[in-house]
Amino acid sequence: MDREPGLSVRVKLTLSYAAFSMLAGGLLLVAAWGSLLRYVPDRPARTPYGLAPDRSFVLHTFVQSAGPVLLFLLLFGLLGGWVLAGRMLAPLKRIGDATRLATNGTLSHRIQLPGRQDEFRELADAFDTMLARLEAHVAEQRRFAANASHELRTPLAISKTLLDVARSDPDHDTDEVIDRLHAVNTRAIDLVEALLLLSRAEQRSFPREPVDLSLMAEEATETLLPLAERNGVTVETSGDITPANGSPALLLQLVTNLVHNAIVHNLPEHGTVSINTSNRPETVVLTVENTGAKVTPELASILTEPFQCGTERVHTDHAGVGLGLAIVKTITQAHDGTLTLSPRPDGGMRVTVELPRAAPYAAT
Repeated sequence: MDREPGLSVRVKLTLSYAAFSMLAGGLLLVAAWGSLLRYVPDRPARTPYGLAPDRSFVLHTFVQSAGPVLLFLLLFGLLGGWVLAGRMLAPLKRIGDATRLATNGTLSHRIQLPGRQDEFRELADAFDTMLARLEAHVAEQRRFAANASHELRTPLAISKTLLDVARSDPDHDTDEVIDRLHAVNTRAIDLVEALLLLSRAEQRSFPREPVDLSLMAEEATETLLPLAERNGVTVETSGDITPANGSPALLLQLVTNLVHNAIVHNLPEHGTVSINTSNRPETVVLTVENTGAKVTPELASILTEPFQCGTERVHTDHAGVGLGLAIVKTITQAHDGTLTLSPRPDGGMRVTVELPRAAPYAAT
């Protein structure tokens, strides 16, 4: 926004401090003069010590003395106000410098304002926290964009190679090329749809309505049951009614991703998946556990990053695009919830999603 030039805040504070000093001094002199009038006669009067001055003489003397006092108060107010205003506004200057650096793209700078807690330090600490989160978000977005570009480039490169082979070798099996192109394009479409879903969840651009997570778990289980049967995985669902507020489509996607991930990251045979919903005083909890290979805590901590995979998938026909848990994390955060991944001692993972309870069911 373009603004006309004006006085700085330091000058305004200096003038205000000087004006206040002058006003206080003037009121003090008026009060002193009012008190003095009670002891000064209207006319000169004789006393044992001589002729006493009248009010006009005292007023003249008082004004002559008050002038230098007011001048001193003015100079003192200007000088003191300038120094005090500079000391008071020094934290704002540091905050302003950090803001300009952030505007220019430097997000690693921190104010780190020293001293005891006050309003300026609360503002500086809040700004430092915002910079830290913004820096982490920008780094995550850059990493995500690089990974997404790489993932999208791969199917496009494969498609180009298949087309070049078909063009250079007219006798090549056309049906085979078409089938491979179909598989590659299907994966690219799945990846694009996952990216769009991730963007929608990050923007929180969705209406909220009452949702029962237990029904979502049942629907997701029913949808993925054929996949579980083909992979030799047993799926068990249990729990209570768990009312929450949110997007039914996004929460169904969350549960579906968790169940799908639990099925495809499982034992080659005789694997199990356990889905449970429960209630806490102020939250509802969805827990999905699966058997499988052992996962270290270090690996579990990065599985929610885009395009991260814990182990090699056994069933490559349902390999996904590497965004399943990233979408779960984003949808959870968009619903003001928490996501926890814990490796199981015997192998596999335990994933817990905790969301705020729906208002009508909140504990009292």
